[in-house]
Amino acid sequence: MRGELRSGTRRRLCAYLLALLLAAGGLVVAGPAASPAEAASVCHGRPTRTVGFATGELRLYRTRHYVCALVVARRPGGPRVMTVSLQPRGGRAAVNSGRFARQAGPVTVHALNRCVRASAAIAGRGTATGWILC
Repeated sequence: MRGELRSGTRRRLCAYLLALLLAAGGLVVAGPAASPAEAASVCHGRPTRTVGFATGELRLYRTRHYVCALVVARRPGGPRVMTVSLQPRGGRAAVNSGRFARQAGPVTVHALNRCVRASAAIAGRGTATGWILC
């Protein structure tokens, strides 16, 4: 009897675990229906720039050491070709491209005391920045 739980404790534990599972299931269900502003939560740091273009927008985020970029479609739908690129001055570009329904990215580069340039395209229409965040 020493290693067993009492029936009242066992019932409370089961009820607690069931409530925990239901709450976690509610979070999973709410995930895909989140607003477009929450798409940016994949990048760490503070929002630095948002560059809009015909089919979407390029979002840039910055921490002290890193810059992160992603492109979000203006109208999410079926998969289409999306590309996002971020290059620190003197370094290689980080690129994420493929067929996505909502967003491409994030891409992150180390940019402590360096300028970066970013570009994004959705379905052949896009934008690019010059050297920014210097």
